[in-house]
Amino acid sequence: MKKTDTNTLPNDVEALKAMLLEQQAETARLQQESERWKRDFYQLLEKWQLELKKRFAASTEGLPGQGDLFNEIEDILQPDEDEVAAEQHIAYTRKVGRRARLDASLPRKEVVHDISDDEKTCECCGTDMHRMGEDVSEKLDFIPAKVQVIRHVRPKYSCRTCEQHGTETKIKQAPMPPSMLPKSIATPSLLAQIITAKFQYGLPLYRQETMFKQFGADISRQTMSRWLVAVSQKLEPLYQRMHDLLVQQPVLWADETTIKVIQSEKSKSYMWVYGCGGDKPPPDSTSPSPNIVLYDYQDGRAGSHPKDFLQGYRGPLQVDGYHGYEQTEANLAGCWAHARRKFMDAKTVQGKKKTGKADMAIAFIQKLYRVEKRMADKSAEERLSARQIESMVILKDFRKWLDTQAMHVPPTSIIGRAVQYTLNQWSKLQVYLTDGRINIDNNRAERAIKPFVIGRKAWLFANTHGGADASAVLYSLVETAKANGLEPIDYLISLFEQWPLIKDSDDIDHLLPWNIELTR
Repeated sequence: MKKTDTNTLPNDVEALKAMLLEQQAETARLQQESERWKRDFYQLLEKWQLELKKRFAASTEGLPGQGDLFNEIEDILQPDEDEVAAEQHIAYTRKVGRRARLDASLPRKEVVHDISDDEKTCECCGTDMHRMGEDVSEKLDFIPAKVQVIRHVRPKYSCRTCEQHGTETKIKQAPMPPSMLPKSIATPSLLAQIITAKFQYGLPLYRQETMFKQFGADISRQTMSRWLVAVSQKLEPLYQRMHDLLVQQPVLWADETTIKVIQSEKSKSYMWVYGCGGDKPPPDSTSPSPNIVLYDYQDGRAGSHPKDFLQGYRGPLQVDGYHGYEQTEANLAGCWAHARRKFMDAKTVQGKKKTGKADMAIAFIQKLYRVEKRMADKSAEERLSARQIESMVILKDFRKWLDTQAMHVPPTSIIGRAVQYTLNQWSKLQVYLTDGRINIDNNRAERAIKPFVIGRKAWLFANTHGGADASAVLYSLVETAKANGLEPIDYLISLFEQWPLIKDSDDIDHLLPWNIELTR
């Protein structure tokens, strides 16, 4: 600010007052501008720190010392003296490597390493030594896969007499066994191998092409691609049957991720995933509900896609905060993992050794998860009771804390956005309190979409809409088989052996992953 010469000041009181008011207004403007620049600087710093964490740091959301049980809010904010002293005396921790385990069901080949008969005589007294025991160590041997050609030989029979004297000679021959792809060289095991390699283990077709050449089989990626499309089209009725059963289930979950389709007009297409149940069937259950995982390819992210796919479903649907699901008729249940993630971002920018508002919010959410962990093996009715007795009290206190913070934290800061996100999603985040079958978060859907995301890193894109649709069907079969405790390759081999035997009017429910009788 320019220094004022006292000799130039007016003697008039009103003029001096006007100058003072003008200087005060200028000072206030400069202070506001300084605060704005300061706020922008800290917001930019927060974003920079968050991007550094996302790019270089581990992606885990766990907290130090989390252990088997989640920390209470008091444990984080007010550690006792014994814990502080213990932390001061620990120099470092060392992780012990986990030794590879060999399943007892694996076949064993015993190799005995014995000493010679001459050495079995005692050198001191010359008497025969007895066998006092043995040491056993196991090593895993890998036998490379092999391919073989199955020659289908069908003898032909005719009548010699008719050949010489008759006007017509009938030829008898056994029919070819039914096949998934009758005019191809593909067997059920070959198709199952190609599908599981790509859709379970993310091995692109061009790499499989190279692998088959090593075994002496020249199968181009174009041929394998045609096989996959043809198989998916034949299995479309099975996919539709699983879809019909899915929308009849009491609780569903959903998620979506991007996919690049070369021959699509849009820069981004989407693979949606819908499902019910868990990662594997519950143990000791005589009539478990089916675990279904269905993928659905669409060329956009519009809310009309889940609306059409879930037509007629009005039960709980566990999703993230994407507003497109609002178009469905379902009762949307929010995801506490997403809310927690926002506060974890805020914790990142507040510093490693600092305890602040983010820790408070995380501690509240951890207490909710602690209830879920304790009730994980209980019935849905017991979980519902625990939630209404314990979780509802925690959420009531958490809501008061959020309302208070919303009035004090800058809304554009990382912590401010986390608070606002949680408040905006609050009604959906309460839905899990109404039904013990609803999860506290949507992590099951994220685990279901993860195999597709991992595979996408290997094959990067789909060429056509037809290829993307085929991928949706085949991913659905692989992931549903896994969710029902089956090895996908075993399920697919059995499916491909039995599918050609059914007729158009046959019921196909016996070929669903939770019903099928495996042939090998």
